[in-house]
Amino acid sequence: MSSIDPRQFRNALGSFATGVTVITTSANNGGERTPVAVTANSFSSVSLDPALVLWSIDKSASSFAAFQQCDAFAIHILHDGQRDLSQRCASSKGEKLRPDEWQFGPLQVPLIDDCKTRFECQVEHRYEGGDHIIMVGRVINFERCDGDGSEPALLYYQGQYHQLDASPAA
Repeated sequence: MSSIDPRQFRNALGSFATGVTVITTSANNGGERTPVAVTANSFSSVSLDPALVLWSIDKSASSFAAFQQCDAFAIHILHDGQRDLSQRCASSKGEKLRPDEWQFGPLQVPLIDDCKTRFECQVEHRYEGGDHIIMVGRVINFERCDGDGSEPALLYYQGQYHQLDASPAA
């Protein structure tokens, strides 16, 4: 048993600014594929060759079973205009993805049309990580979806959303 206070630890982790992603997969619902989505800021690159990425999901998340059983998932890096989508997918209630926001891709996972970048992944590994499962995905396809890249990324810092100042530091 750890002597570290979970709330204080979470607050300390909040001092690290991160991007915001929505991770999607599909679940078999009586023979029909249904979309599953969750907001995550635990996304990270792992390897360039082979192309591997990771993220983690809380074992108590309402969407945990779908990700524990899936063969594939997609990671969507959000832009600043997608706070509402992030909040919907972070909630355990209500409709997370609106029908006009996504379509099934070649791996049979929902692909969100409007995002900065998306990665379609096959599950490479799952690792135990305390109260989370670490999902490692082999990138099968990726796409920049934001045209000229001028839309700032959605950031999360100290428990709040922030906008990136797109001008480079001097």
